[in-house]
Amino acid sequence: MSSSPKALLEGGPDELKQRIVTITPPGIELRVAFGGGYERFKVTPRWEDTPEGSLPVYEWVSHVDA
Repeated sequence: MSSSPKALLEGGPDELKQRIVTITPPGIELRVAFGGGYERFKVTPRWEDTPEGSLPVYEWVSHVDA
């Protein structure tokens, strides 16, 4: 298991298959490159058990064009 902080992504486009991502540095917002732009996710107070351990849940906010 990697020591880099990770998060679980919730919501957003169904085509966004990678739902566990590295977060550097951890914060309140995360941008994931996708579809010629970025998907924005915000941190929630929730944590979820995953195969990678217990991870903070980031919830989808919107798509932003590049």
